[in-house]
Amino acid sequence: MFELTDAVLCIDRPVTSLAELSLAAEHRRGHGALYDSVNQGRVDIGRFRNVVARQRIPRCDDGRIVLAIDVSNWLRPDAATSPDRLFCHTYGRGKGQAQMIPGWPYSFVAVLEPGRTSWTAILDARRLGPDDEGTAVAAEQLRAVVEHLIVAGHWKDGDPQIWIVGDTGYDGPRLAFLLADLPVRLLVRVRSDRVMAFPASPRVPGTVGRRARHGAEFTFKDSQTWPEAAHSTTTQTTRYGTAQARSWDRLHPRLTHRGVWAEHDGEIPIIEGTVIRLQVDRLPGDGTPKP
Repeated sequence: MFELTDAVLCIDRPVTSLAELSLAAEHRRGHGALYDSVNQGRVDIGRFRNVVARQRIPRCDDGRIVLAIDVSNWLRPDAATSPDRLFCHTYGRGKGQAQMIPGWPYSFVAVLEPGRTSWTAILDARRLGPDDEGTAVAAEQLRAVVEHLIVAGHWKDGDPQIWIVGDTGYDGPRLAFLLADLPVRLLVRVRSDRVMAFPASPRVPGTVGRRARHGAEFTFKDSQTWPEAAHSTTTQTTRYGTAQARSWDRLHPRLTHRGVWAEHDGEIPIIEGTVIRLQVDRLPGDGTPKP
């Protein structure tokens, strides 16, 4: 199976048949052994994850581990008999040219390196099925990866917390709730039409009725609802012009017994975080910068 993998990676033309792979220089056995490996070979995924977790792990300058989670699609439009295909969202070259093409979406976890580099260390990958919920699968993957990193000695008590970076497809509060017992911090991109809430004001003595759970609203699109930022920085960049970042602490979404919280037992939790708003002057190319 290892030689079959080497042949797939090293052959200098598209792969059209298994028998053809047996002719590659990297495949030192006959085509009969090739079919035996496909029919009878097995990979112990658990042991393989342990091996991966023991490799060298890139770190930031302060020694922190930064994990990224995302979904990448393997498009299979012509494979009508392939099981569990889903419609995968693919971007087109022009505005409004996105398409839904049948394929296999894979959720992967990678370690990011510092600086401007495209190299990533993939630690885990899982194919998403029709019944899988993205955030739940992400939580399972991240928990397994972090626990493997701890067992392998890459993180120990006193080390900086592990950062997890995700895009808008992930429910940040839900991930924070599911991973609350791990030494991680989550940084996820949030839609620009969200509305958050500050903590409720202290209860006035003598007030009757149920205590308020939410305070003043923070509407992303309405700057009139923004108080003075807790932190603010302005940086001059070569690619994006002036970059301004502002942050507000202790904001939380109004969660209800819907969606992933529909079967939650007990009162819905209040999950606080920090909202960071980044605004730049320009984008490379003709893109219009949005906060």
